[in-house]
Amino acid sequence: MEDYGAATLRPNTLRSYEQFIRCYIKPYLGDKIVSRVTRMDIQKLYRKLKHEGRVHGHPEHGHELSDTMVLRIHAMLHQCLKDAEAAHVVARNPTDGAVVPKASYKPKQILTKEQMDTFLAAVDRNEIWRDFFYTELTTGLRRGELLALQWDDLDFKTGTLTVNKQVYEVKGRLQVSVPKTRASIRRLVLPPGVVEVLRQYRETVDSRWMFPSPVKEDVPLTPGAVRRRLQIILERAGCKRIRFHDLRHTFATLSLESGMDVKTLSAMLGHVSAATTLDIYTHVTGDMQTEAAAKIDRGLGNEVQESPAQTEQSSVEDFQPVLGRKRKSGSGCITQINDHLFEGRYSPTWPDGTKHSKCVYAHTREECEAKLKTLIREMQAERKLLLDQMRGITPPDKLTKKQKQIWQYLRFHPDETNLSVIARGAGVNRHTVAKWYEMIRGMVGIQKT
Repeated sequence: MEDYGAATLRPNTLRSYEQFIRCYIKPYLGDKIVSRVTRMDIQKLYRKLKHEGRVHGHPEHGHELSDTMVLRIHAMLHQCLKDAEAAHVVARNPTDGAVVPKASYKPKQILTKEQMDTFLAAVDRNEIWRDFFYTELTTGLRRGELLALQWDDLDFKTGTLTVNKQVYEVKGRLQVSVPKTRASIRRLVLPPGVVEVLRQYRETVDSRWMFPSPVKEDVPLTPGAVRRRLQIILERAGCKRIRFHDLRHTFATLSLESGMDVKTLSAMLGHVSAATTLDIYTHVTGDMQTEAAAKIDRGLGNEVQESPAQTEQSSVEDFQPVLGRKRKSGSGCITQINDHLFEGRYSPTWPDGTKHSKCVYAHTREECEAKLKTLIREMQAERKLLLDQMRGITPPDKLTKKQKQIWQYLRFHPDETNLSVIARGAGVNRHTVAKWYEMIRGMVGIQKT
């Protein structure tokens, strides 16, 4: 393993593979010459591991290994024997064609919104850890990525955070390296509120690391310290025990519930593809439409109450999904992601001229059509409310056409300060926004913060 793996594997991965061989491979195949291992031997090994491979009994699962663990062992063993085949140690890789369990993802442990409020209230009392956990819950970074952040990675002017390294611990020593995959190297645009929190936090930190160790100079917090502190905060807050990685799951789940499409979320999380995100988080999309409908009702209040006038409105209430490749305008679109997952997308144009896209997911086309119908109804109701608010409001006549476009956008996005975002939303170039932003903001009545 050291001859072939040390040069290409990360230290923690190498240690895991060595443990796999010691605990799971040697006890069953250790007495066989590698060139005489057959596919039947491999198949028996996987069956044995599945039913009695766990070294220490588990209160719920006994000595059974999970499907995911068997898959990991298979991946490691397959690569080892592939190298042996290339080196002519074996004539053929016996793991080729072996039947392995399908990947299965258990429902993720996440904090509910009530639990998250309680958790944040508990964190807020701790000045050292408050901003650390707040940043995690608003970015969904992996633990190593968050620990590796330096102040040079954050551009306060644009709110852009660059993620290009990670911290991990090997035998008690911290190591900093680039992430495993190219997709993990990414840039995130942080919400203005998060940027402001970090701006204030920056004034209290005298280190190049964003979250430095309070006991050692010029080093970041350690993964072990983060793990222990999280459990202490959870216990004091009365929340259930979760791993740090479950805070990442919490961020992803809340993002999906808020209407973020899977492709955007996948890029933010640093997944190799959107399919990975779908496989992990499909379980959280089931009840989202019911919850979203309740949010819309609460948010719109009396404006969305049914009335005789409303029954005449829009074909949205009675819109019928059109099967086939061509659909009616305003009925959204449905895409089959794979053989068991469908994505429904609706992208209406808002009164300010910007496109707003939201997605729903389901295991059948019929279920996806029903969810898409609910989504369209909700977004049309929200759009109607904005149109009602907009009636009678016109930009001053003295403004030019481009100035009116900026004025219109800022009317509906008063909190937006990113000039590039305003330029895209208003349909003008960034230079035009920069030139007239302060004047138009004053006309709209937005106060400087």
